[in-house]
Amino acid sequence: MRKTVLIPPMLADLVGSALTAMDGVIFTDIDLCPSCSGQVTGHDMRAKRFAVMLDDGQERTIRVFVKRFYCRDCGALCYADAPFYPETRLGAPIVDLCLLLAQQMPFNQVAQHLRAMGIVVDRGTIRNYASRDFGGIPATDLFGFLLPLSLLNLATFILNHERRPIVGAEALVACGFPSAGRTPFHDGGSSKKRDQRNEEEKKKERIA
Repeated sequence: MRKTVLIPPMLADLVGSALTAMDGVIFTDIDLCPSCSGQVTGHDMRAKRFAVMLDDGQERTIRVFVKRFYCRDCGALCYADAPFYPETRLGAPIVDLCLLLAQQMPFNQVAQHLRAMGIVVDRGTIRNYASRDFGGIPATDLFGFLLPLSLLNLATFILNHERRPIVGAEALVACGFPSAGRTPFHDGGSSKKRDQRNEEEKKKERIA
């Protein structure tokens, strides 16, 4: 029988408000082409999934809009600075939260804790994130949970700006980006511990 995960309501509200408030935020700033440092010109706007939240038991996708640019020197297409790690499909604060929780518990429990906070991330995605390098993750303890500052700072920013539209550049700073300032990368815990957790999960699945 699955145990009920208890998350302080204030924490769930704080996290939920921060993430849902990002719906529709626009990111348009970039200095130079990241490939060749050439000059860029606007190309188009793309919607990117930032989070999947539970809203009255239904899944709701939170999307932000990120401008794409065309490099006039090398011809590359590149995105404006936005709070995403390379090759990920969720916002960086959620990835940070997945990584911190994965250091403390098996992946299936991470998914359960996230769902109790109103965040939907499947176990396979969490496992994928935990196997990669994402750089150091500043964190602090709140309500008995080790939480990333990227998420807490975003929540504080949202609370202080609830009566006016959210500017993408300001939200980016709150999340601790651009990502170039977030290296060296973090290994999500030692590979030995990670492999041990994976084996423990497989045993539980076979028993179940």
